[in-house]
Amino acid sequence: MRHRRLAAAATAAALTLSVISACGRGSGSEDTTAKAVSGGKATGDITVWAMGTEGEKLAAFAKQFTAENPGAKVNVTAVPWDAAHQKIASAIAAKQTPDVSMIGTTDQGEFAKTGALDPTPADLFKKADFFPGAWDTTVVDGTSFAVPWYVETRGIYYRKDLAAKAGYPGGPKTWDDLKAMAKAMQTKAGARWGINLQPGKTGSWQSVLPFAWSAGADIAAGGKYSFDTPEMVAGLKYYQSFFTEKIAPTDLAQGALEPAFVKGQIGAFMSGPWHVGILNDQGGPGFKDKYSVAPMPVGKSSTSFIGGSNFAVFKNAQNRDAAWKFLAWLSQPQIQVKWYRTVADLPAVQSAWNDPALATDPVLQVFGAQLKSAKAPPAYPTWNQVSATFDTEVEKVCVAGEDPAAAMKTVQNQVSSIGTGS
Repeated sequence: MRHRRLAAAATAAALTLSVISACGRGSGSEDTTAKAVSGGKATGDITVWAMGTEGEKLAAFAKQFTAENPGAKVNVTAVPWDAAHQKIASAIAAKQTPDVSMIGTTDQGEFAKTGALDPTPADLFKKADFFPGAWDTTVVDGTSFAVPWYVETRGIYYRKDLAAKAGYPGGPKTWDDLKAMAKAMQTKAGARWGINLQPGKTGSWQSVLPFAWSAGADIAAGGKYSFDTPEMVAGLKYYQSFFTEKIAPTDLAQGALEPAFVKGQIGAFMSGPWHVGILNDQGGPGFKDKYSVAPMPVGKSSTSFIGGSNFAVFKNAQNRDAAWKFLAWLSQPQIQVKWYRTVADLPAVQSAWNDPALATDPVLQVFGAQLKSAKAPPAYPTWNQVSATFDTEVEKVCVAGEDPAAAMKTVQNQVSSIGTGS
């Protein structure tokens, strides 16, 4: 999920778990066999919940589907992201779900374990069609319960002029490059801050975990949470060093990043593809030529976070087959490209990236390449609780200088009590 909706998801997580537990599902005895979908065109009403901008745009977009399936009608309810988590949980508890709903990737495990989601039919969807990390977000206990719809990942935005003065005209390639470039942007290129990284608080795990994965960490080793490892500590220690060495700010005001980057006061930052439009708008004509995006720098690997949103069909769906046919339509490469042109959501279907709309954009191609190796956190029902614990300790590490090894011991102790919920 994108940063703008993480706080709401984390706030709702504990309440949601208690609501779902009370409804008595998720015992592990549910049928997880993926049933086939009937042939022919879709018919009947299909009720859909969609969130954010996607919810506002989907109804009009779906008119093409109903034109191709004149016996079907798509009824879209737009749901604010800050209400979505609890709305879905309450609907599951009351067994009053829509046919299909968007589900944030980090919520997938929680809702799948309730037993309320219909397994993904293998006759309509193939794992190989999607980015591996995106498909993995739909899989819980070996079964897929959704279809990836759109994706996003992270890279390193950098000012090309400042990077050239710093001695890195092609941007950073390795961990050492990133550190040296960011420092030199301060000492040689006049930037106040070499790079901006999130110093804790909600959603900071999305920025830290790529460095931990790059160091070789596996936070779901052996089917349980595993934070207290040398690899995890190495990634966090490297991340912390940008703050202890005064290369990155710990108190940047909300909304200050983009103006500072445009003015050259910040040389680089880590973010996703949505920042392209923001920077081009704020920088004005010609600014798109002043910056570029590099893949995540290599430690042992170049690994980023993959997020976005999935679409899931509920077992209580009144029009189950038509709902899956609608999702199959949304997963066609040409429809994925059309949706990208409509909302700028990046396609989860790999072949859609061959379209000129994406293939000719050098910045988007960086994100497209990164998506092939990007990872998601484990699809455990308790992830929102665990990530909140992790974010708290990251802030202590980055802002207060807490020892990364001690922080990860604290996280491990707490998450061991929380468990995976599997």
